Amino acid sequence: MRLLLINPNTSQSMTDRMMKTALTCAHPATQVRAVTASEGVPYIATRAEAQLAGSTLLAMLADNRSECDAAIVGAFGDPGLLGARELFDIPVIGLAEAAMLSACMLGGRFGIVTFAPVLRHWFQDCVAMHGLTGRCSGVRTPDANPRGDVAMVQEEIEEHLVELCRKAVEEDGADVIIPAGAPLTGLAAKIRDRVSVPVVDQVVAAVKQAEAIVALNVKPASAGGFRRPDAKPSSGLSEPLAAWLAHQESMPSVTTLRPRTMGGEG
Repeated sequence: MRLLLINPNTSQSMTDRMMKTALTCAHPATQVRAVTASEGVPYIATRAEAQLAGSTLLAMLADNRSECDAAIVGAFGDPGLLGARELFDIPVIGLAEAAMLSACMLGGRFGIVTFAPVLRHWFQDCVAMHGLTGRCSGVRTPDANPRGDVAMVQEEIEEHLVELCRKAVEEDGADVIIPAGAPLTGLAAKIRDRVSVPVVDQVVAAVKQAEAIVALNVKPASAGGFRRPDAKPSSGLSEPLAAWLAHQESMPSVTTLRPRTMGGEG
């Protein structure tokens, strides 16, 4: 299968980090390719930024749809996920949803540990969007937002993140921990022996969920809440996205976002 990892923010270093993890866990027959947005913010941390990223995600997916069998939204709050599932005819997997559903299979309640307090409200919204508030023990964060390169925050505050994981278990009653946010991809493997409960890596969960959903070989919805919307004209959108909205996606694709790409095989 061909798996597309879409980073809807502009940080290539975060794409590289997620891609490294994806390649270590993907099935040998899974081809993984990643794209990074050239428009937007370096990392998504607020509801407003998530709205902007959702639009970018849809445009990037429209531009790359013909080259993938499934796609991953490479941002933990899953910006644009539900819209992408509604519009496109392939499985679209969110980092947050995949990690949380995987965690639900490992314990009663999961705790989310992330690297910045500014992320708390958006992540809580994401948990609620997926109907999992009752399964979440809470969101733990440091007291202050990172001041340096966010891509390096995992290495800079690793011990503090481990302490937050322990508090989520001991004080919040978490049965499973999810280190959340693209900069924390790969942390689960590093700290698993220092935390007393299972630790789920968001990218690993998303890659394996994508492979499983493709293997189910189900057809796209023709009824219900995720049936593809009727054709509609638009203005001001990228040509590939406008074509998808108008059900004219067979027209030649024009890359307007010029996403940076990297790829390989798992």
